[in-house]
Amino acid sequence: MNSPVIRPVVLCGGSGTRLWPLSRTHHPKQFLRLVDDFSLLQNTLRRLDGLPGLGLAIAVGNEHHRFLVAEQFLEIGLPADILLEPAARNTAPAVAAAALQALCEDGENPPPLLLVLPSDHVITQVAAFQDAVRAAIPHAQAGALVTFGVVPDRPETGYGYIRRGAPLVGGYALERFVEKPDPQTAQAYLDSGEYFWNSGMFLFRADAYLAALDQFAPAIHACVATAVASARRDLDFLRLDPVAFAASPANSIDYAVMERTTRGVVIPLDAGWNDIGAWDALASIGQVGANGNTQRGDVHSVDTRDCVLFSEGRLLATVGVDHLIVIATPDAVLVADRSKAQAVKMLVDELKGAARCETEVRHVVHRPWGSYEGVAHGPRYQVKRILVKPGARLSLQKHHHRAEHWVVVKGTARITCGDETLLLSENQSSYIPLGVLHRLENPGKIDLEIVEVQSGSYLGEDDIVRLEDNYGR
Repeated sequence: MNSPVIRPVVLCGGSGTRLWPLSRTHHPKQFLRLVDDFSLLQNTLRRLDGLPGLGLAIAVGNEHHRFLVAEQFLEIGLPADILLEPAARNTAPAVAAAALQALCEDGENPPPLLLVLPSDHVITQVAAFQDAVRAAIPHAQAGALVTFGVVPDRPETGYGYIRRGAPLVGGYALERFVEKPDPQTAQAYLDSGEYFWNSGMFLFRADAYLAALDQFAPAIHACVATAVASARRDLDFLRLDPVAFAASPANSIDYAVMERTTRGVVIPLDAGWNDIGAWDALASIGQVGANGNTQRGDVHSVDTRDCVLFSEGRLLATVGVDHLIVIATPDAVLVADRSKAQAVKMLVDELKGAARCETEVRHVVHRPWGSYEGVAHGPRYQVKRILVKPGARLSLQKHHHRAEHWVVVKGTARITCGDETLLLSENQSSYIPLGVLHRLENPGKIDLEIVEVQSGSYLGEDDIVRLEDNYGR
């Protein structure tokens, strides 16, 4: 009998609002480089290197993040199947879609194992994590539904817990899940040694998960099966059928399956796990420096203690403060007491209620062709820095309310403006009148960088009429 393939299933949704202003709706925390030079998503895949039988990863994400997901996989040289959810339906339907796709691609002899991983966690001890996965493999092969329980080191009230049952080889039978406790209950759980934090990570056979779903949540199975059967390919993405997928009940794996199955197994995980749920969590994953400060970026501090200090680009300087969170980005600055880190979500909710764009996008906005960055803006004008990757091109488009001036700073630009095509090099410029069809391309082998000056009565991103687009937007 052939050895099973392990298909990593990376769940790429989530908003990470407690990590605002770095994390935004269209660029949430899983795509950020918070710990090192790789994003949390990229490290989720990188820590699997060396596990036996690894197959092609399956990423499950949404429409808004699809090009970010593809780009981040490309950056680390790992291909992936990318499934696009047309609606947020929680983890049980997402993993069902991955299971159906894996069985379609890998067959059933033997059925593939799915290693389900959130994309926004930090695990500092990779070897210990891989040991836990290896311990889980025999149980998953035998048809068990395995979850990984984090060994607690404090009476945490922000996590759900898992109570262990009878001992098994490398782990325990799963007795039950329990909700987030109050402080006294959390301390009792810690003292008993019988409880783990619920990590949200799983290992099981694709067919075993679908069988359990069919038993306990058949509506999810039926709807998602239709959504996968009617899915369509779009570039590098598989778009699940929107009507069928939206009809699925929205439930987590825990609620739909794990809390009901008698075949649950929990494997202890003691590997420096952290879900980076808020800014103060960064101080607990080994980045604490002088005077208890956690710093990243251009930060200088004097007489500053026990602070979390992050800067994107600009100089951040502090004097005579302690126990603060200070996060500086080009378009927003957050200052908060560390004990109030969880309340950042309330702040973001208020900002969203006020329709502030700073909750939605970052100052650098990624597109399939490259990125753009706001430099300056005012009444009737806006300045952007645009970067176009080699061989890429923007859509053929026009605007009803603005004209544009393009200055080439680096590389070579091919510009379509009405019936005219121009080839411009560094320090040359072009003018795009209001209402004229135009397109920007990079025919060269290095990044094209231009400065765009927009002028007009309305400068919103929705003032784009696309007539042709390589990326199906």
